[in-house]
Parts: sequence; structure tokens; C-alpha cells
Amino acid sequence: MARLDGQQIARELQSLPGWEFKDNAISKLYRFEEFMDGIKLVDRVAQIADAADHHPDIHINYTRVTFVCSTHSEGGVTEKDIRLARDIEAAASRSS
Repeated sequence: MARLDGQQIARELQSLPGWEFKDNAISKLYRFEEFMDGIKLVDRVAQIADAADHHPDIHINYTRVTFVCSTHSEGGVTEKDIRLARDIEAAASRSS
């Protein structure tokens, strides 16, 4: 799968509020009222990512969870990462 260029990524991120592109990856920080709320989202995303065989880096810091998506084999962001970000957004909206 081909790596997306900066313009393609910027275009895709217009429909992914809160996601940003830096260091050859897209990422978003989610904030929660309670620690376990973030862990529940991590669990949902883990199931989605495993089914897709495409896994984000996940950083957990108490009530803050950051997902970082990049296709390491391509050295940057691909359509797989955009799809995964959309899936993460959908999982997060179900938890609200």
C-alpha cells in the first residue's frame, strides 16, 4: 500500500477532527472523566485493530489516551492508517 503525501493526508484529516499529522504518523489525544473509560476505548480499538491486522501505537496516561497510526513498512501514513483512524473515531463515538 502506497504512502500518502502531505496534501493527501491533509485532505483526509479534514474529516477527522482532532487528528494531526507529525513525525510520519497521524495521532489524536482522547480525554476521559475516568481511567476505566479510556481503557474501555483501548479495548474496543484493540479488537478492531486486531481484526484489521493493523495496530496503532497506544499511549495511556491516566485519563488521557493517544492513538498513533503509521504504516511502518511504508515509512509513513497510508490508507490503512486513515481507515483505522476512522474506526477509532467510530469506536470513540460509541463510548460517549
